[in-house]
Amino acid sequence: GGEYDYITELAVRCSAKRLYPDYISAKKMRKNYKGNVFGVEPPNFVELEVAQTDPGFAGNTATNATKPATLETGAEIKVPLFINQGDMVRIDTRTGEYMERA
Repeated sequence: GGEYDYITELAVRCSAKRLYPDYISAKKMRKNYKGNVFGVEPPNFVELEVAQTDPGFAGNTATNATKPATLETGAEIKVPLFINQGDMVRIDTRTGEYMERA
């Protein structure tokens, strides 16, 4: 019905940032009580693989220095210079920001 469509649309909009991998479906984000859906709650953090970024530098610990990276979902974020392609990173889905290595 209409309510289900609205909740599914909210979940899809949450996924529009492309921070959620395919295994976190709209169905898993829905909150319900006794079978009645009343909201969508995406996870606050996800762990994703860095699909593409420039090579890192082992000793580079410059504070707040970042570079662009593309995640496995296609989302583009800024990561510290020491992060390499293939690294797993933890992302805050509320802000879309890098938090730490996973």
